[in-house]
Amino acid sequence: MFANPARTDPKISPNGSQLSWLAPDKSNTLNVWTSGLDGGNAHCVTNETGDPIEWYTWAADGKHVLYLHDNAGDEIPHLFSAELTSGNVRDLTPFRGVRAQNVLTDSRYPGAALVALNLRDRNIFDMYRVNLETGAIALEAQNPGDVLTWKADNNFVIRAATAFDGKSARTTIRVRDAADKPWRDLVVMPFERALFAGQVVNGSLVVGFDPDDKSLLVDSALNSDKGQLVRVELDNGHQVGVVAEDPKCDVAFADVGRLGMEPKVLLNPISDAPQAVEFNYTTSHWFFIDPKLKEDFETISRQSPVFVDLVSRDNADQIWIVAIRRSDAPDAFYSFDRATKKLMPLFAENPDLAKFRLAAKKPVVVKARDGLEMVSYLTTPPGIESKKLPLVLLIHGGPWDRDSDSYDPEAQFLANRGYAVLQSNYRGSIGFGIKFFNAGDLQVGLGMVEDVIDAARWAVDQGIADPKRIAAMGGSMGGFATLRALEMRPDLFACGVDEFGPADEAMGLRTFPKYWSNIIARWRRREGDVDHDENWNRRISPLYHVDAIRAPLLIGQGKNDPRVTLANADAMVAALRKAKREVTYVVYPDEGHGFARPENQFDFYGRVEEFFAKHLGGRAQPWKRVAGSTAEPK
Repeated sequence: MFANPARTDPKISPNGSQLSWLAPDKSNTLNVWTSGLDGGNAHCVTNETGDPIEWYTWAADGKHVLYLHDNAGDEIPHLFSAELTSGNVRDLTPFRGVRAQNVLTDSRYPGAALVALNLRDRNIFDMYRVNLETGAIALEAQNPGDVLTWKADNNFVIRAATAFDGKSARTTIRVRDAADKPWRDLVVMPFERALFAGQVVNGSLVVGFDPDDKSLLVDSALNSDKGQLVRVELDNGHQVGVVAEDPKCDVAFADVGRLGMEPKVLLNPISDAPQAVEFNYTTSHWFFIDPKLKEDFETISRQSPVFVDLVSRDNADQIWIVAIRRSDAPDAFYSFDRATKKLMPLFAENPDLAKFRLAAKKPVVVKARDGLEMVSYLTTPPGIESKKLPLVLLIHGGPWDRDSDSYDPEAQFLANRGYAVLQSNYRGSIGFGIKFFNAGDLQVGLGMVEDVIDAARWAVDQGIADPKRIAAMGGSMGGFATLRALEMRPDLFACGVDEFGPADEAMGLRTFPKYWSNIIARWRRREGDVDHDENWNRRISPLYHVDAIRAPLLIGQGKNDPRVTLANADAMVAALRKAKREVTYVVYPDEGHGFARPENQFDFYGRVEEFFAKHLGGRAQPWKRVAGSTAEPK
């Protein structure tokens, strides 16, 4: 389950003649491969080692593949170009300590790409235009200090931006009429009315310019509790219509590489008109705008009646690559010819899992103690009655993030080992409207943790969970919540697994990367001013409540983590050991915020299953040393 995918993330070339995907090379590192559309002449076109390539795209010229790659999890990726004919790989942003993000291409301008870099100032990202043939780079738009992301118009000119003011905490949609015209504020969103993507590094609320260039498509909750796709007039900022909405949830967001998010909206590759918008309350679904697109989705759905995602298409919009997504199987990919309506299988992400029976997530709505409804997902071992099972509360990070009904290797792994798995979207989780989002304010380490505790009690009350065999587990702020849960209810939890979770929030804010400096205002407004108010920091940070912990802990940490530093994890472990608490601590020297290399994942989850088997009683394969893992037990 934690091996590299056999193949994943397929994309079709701009002219529709070639296919690309990510797959392991001979060193077992995910690299970019290409072939003819029929699969012929498959070969690897990049040669990265260590960390896998997580994001790539075709350049608009069809001659290059562009990709981002960092160094051992340091989250300072450079933008590279691989020329398909010669095999030459070029670092397009060869600047030490400079991060590349917000990469844009346009089929009508094949010789260039746009990329945001913190080259001039490590705290902010200006936009640059890169010549793909020569590698020449030129400043396209200068950041005044608050821009999160940039957006190009239909002539591939940067004319819109999503900005967050670190002083007022307002989100602003900013535009200009031409490259030589001044910027002006088009829409200003107060802190309490802005969606999360308008408050986070590399987040965007701008979908694009309407084909008539008279209005802008924006994801907004200014006039609704839920995030809607709306049209805003470019000359005055007035909202002139709602394009798509759902009464229960916001417009869904798509991840754009690591640390990047934008509204999940399908745009016509020829006209740039909106065609469909994704929403996800308990399960994902499309709101269709274009009737022809809807017809083709219905054709595909008749052959595969689960969620269909359009992941790539050629410039002519005739050949599609679609993903079939479900919670009980890794993604499967198909090509679809719009002319013949023929759906052809390409590959499954992990075909070796096809012989196993995996567990479907069951959406449930759990009420917190104050009546707040939390969309949650229950995964139980297939073929076993869901009664008095050992339970793992799998807590999402962020904390401003969400769990969904997508395939989740951790949930499948735990269910396979005999555990019920419950994932709850506690207050402050995103996607469920402004009121739900704001309900998490000043509840980090407090009400958010009470919510997941209430979810555990729900599972006990339903007869699903054995009250004596409950664990908490999570990564990042999910690891933080795990530590706090064991402190707040030491009588409830038998053990916990903390994956790179912060123990001291003040230390975390003080050691965030420089380019997070502007958005720290959002952290202070939403979790409390921990780096100035020592009493508040002590109230919510796990480091200061170690004496309350009774259950054993397993803690995993990446040495190069730029968000939760090694010092933060070290401090927690030292405090636990000083208090004579049981803790197993494993550090991975070539990992950052998360474990990217499969050898390290095998090692860590092997330790997890033995740890849970000891304290909860599930199944486990005997742990043994994994060749290639860099694990360092401390």
